[in-house]
Amino acid sequence: MTMKQVLTLDIAGRPYAWLNPEEAVTYYAKNKVAWELGRARAVFRGGYNHHGARSRIEVAPIIAIAGSEIMASMAWDQLVLSDRDNTLLFKRDQNTCGYCGRRLARRYLTRDHILARSRGGKDTWTNCVTACRDCNQAKGARMVEDFRPLIYVPYAPCRFEHFLLSGRNVLADQHAYLRAKLPKHSRLRAH
Repeated sequence: MTMKQVLTLDIAGRPYAWLNPEEAVTYYAKNKVAWELGRARAVFRGGYNHHGARSRIEVAPIIAIAGSEIMASMAWDQLVLSDRDNTLLFKRDQNTCGYCGRRLARRYLTRDHILARSRGGKDTWTNCVTACRDCNQAKGARMVEDFRPLIYVPYAPCRFEHFLLSGRNVLADQHAYLRAKLPKHSRLRAH
């Protein structure tokens, strides 16, 4: 598989961003890569020097940026549920309805607010679950107690879970690094 993204970490090893390899190569060129992990490499070749040697930079799938203390201080601790198409929410809940437990294709799924928005419920990770269209329509604005109990507890993903949920074409090295840092309660540990 060709490397489509590089997991960028702060100096302490906390995920900061997904970059494309072309963006990551600039950190190498500026000597800002403190350490790297992973076997897969994207190779970039540049121009020739006056001795006829061609420049070459290999980008690893996981890089930690030197001098990233500012990155770490700007990093968010609590993730905002902002995906309008529900991709991350559905991935967190493994495409499983929180009420009936059916695992469905995403076209049959919706976002349900446990405490309905019409009752003051917020658009947060802990107030939202994946629901099939049938359950969401049947529940409407009712309280969960007046409908049926949830089969799982919604939670806000940690940074490592967020990067697993939001990554595209995640390489084995990247997946292993992020998965090793997951909390014990994470539903993503099973995969």
